[in-house]
Amino acid sequence: MIENFIQFDFLRHTFLTGLLIGVIAPLLGTFLVVRRLSLLADALSHVTLAGIAFGLFIEKAFVFPYLSPIYSGMAFSVIGSVFIERLRAIYTSYQELGIPIILSGGVGLSVIFIALAKGFNTDLFNYLFGSVSAVSRNDFLMILFMSIAIITIVFIFYKELVTLSFDEEYATVSGIHSKRIHFLFIILIALVIAASIRIVGILLVSALMTLPVAAAMRHAKSYKQLIFYSIVWGELSVILGIISGYYLSIPPGGTIVVISIIILLISIVWNKTKQPATV
Repeated sequence: MIENFIQFDFLRHTFLTGLLIGVIAPLLGTFLVVRRLSLLADALSHVTLAGIAFGLFIEKAFVFPYLSPIYSGMAFSVIGSVFIERLRAIYTSYQELGIPIILSGGVGLSVIFIALAKGFNTDLFNYLFGSVSAVSRNDFLMILFMSIAIITIVFIFYKELVTLSFDEEYATVSGIHSKRIHFLFIILIALVIAASIRIVGILLVSALMTLPVAAAMRHAKSYKQLIFYSIVWGELSVILGIISGYYLSIPPGGTIVVISIIILLISIVWNKTKQPATV
């Protein structure tokens, strides 16, 4: 693989993109899990699928090569995040209700656009489950720029995000613009999901945002440790998943998720063996 990595640009782009995704997905996943909004990633991933299907439909129906499905998926994901935030404001006593509403809408639109695009094809399959050869140079540069922006924003608003994750009411009383920070956070989640689909796939991207965090929670002793371990396990899952997918000639999304689950199980077992036995 090292020789091919040096020889073929698409392998380098895929591997480097995977390293970036292995950082930003668990990074935002920690805030997502702590806020008990894990299903938000599933909802936005299905909305992204609708955007991807829409992009493929436009390409086929109107022969419009300038609209890449990944950009239409990103646009749909951001729009979906905005609608979720609006529904949170409408249903103040049932703020989680917006997530299944948007998820259902994403699935419905996906079915319609897939049918209009004349069903599944190789491109759509790659978006669903990821692909070793799907990442272009433009995709890599876009995800690199996005990763730098996300890491910078998290660094700047770290205290606000942590405070908002544990107690939204206290954050508001403390003078933090909780609605603005949450809106910014949900936009970042939408962008990460759209960026990750090339490697992990739409149907599995939420797993990369939650499984490494679940594994890290078994042994992290502080919030910063939780972020650090989540990124470590996320990177390990992505690297081993891409290598396995390359040698087995299968989509890397499945292997990344399976390796993440194995890491989670090892963390659970390891944590239990370290606990003192009760008499």
